[in-house]
Amino acid sequence: MIEKALKAFKEGEIVLIFDDDNREKETDMIVAAELMTPQHMTTIRNDAGGLLCVPMSSEVSDKLGIPFMTDIMESASHKFPVLAELSPTDIPYDEKSAFSITINHRKTFTGITDNDRAFTIKELALLCKNEDYANLGKYFRSPGHVTLLRAAQGHVLKRKGHTELSIALAEMAGVTPVAVCCEMMDDFTRDSMTTDDVEKYAEKNNLVFLSGAEVIEAYKEFIKSE
Repeated sequence: MIEKALKAFKEGEIVLIFDDDNREKETDMIVAAELMTPQHMTTIRNDAGGLLCVPMSSEVSDKLGIPFMTDIMESASHKFPVLAELSPTDIPYDEKSAFSITINHRKTFTGITDNDRAFTIKELALLCKNEDYANLGKYFRSPGHVTLLRAAQGHVLKRKGHTELSIALAEMAGVTPVAVCCEMMDDFTRDSMTTDDVEKYAEKNNLVFLSGAEVIEAYKEFIKSE
């Protein structure tokens, strides 16, 4: 299954990954950011419906100079004390938030349309692919409508969120370690979509559906072979 997932991911197809029963218990739609299209954005908005985010490897994040949002809040808390009170120290399924800043490409209008978000995401990935890190501020503005996430250093070996699973998939597929992820929600329960329903959706739409455990095991084998 992992080989099928890597092939699909490398070809710009959506891959579905369930994290873990002991974590968020959610399935995310995941796409390689450098292959993002407006059609992907439309599908994700309609069929996933969670918060669309852009995971980046810790190495790429460092080269861009992108901080964790909690770092920004801590730095600004002396002027705005409420930011210290809002610190996410009680996340029930994790120790640290992966959230970073939000951006729009400077050529977008509002930044929220499917065309605008797909353009922002793809251009960010291509900037990273071309190692044009110093020009982030030239081409992008913040705040915006695309939420960036910083993967933990060592990603799935350190943290098992969709942020890290996305980057592990990108690394194994040999594409730029910038991805797109979005939680799949359920219209009727108003909760996350069950794995049974995700499996039906995957079969109906001919998409690869795998578990986070499968990605992690494959990544461990991948780094052994490096």
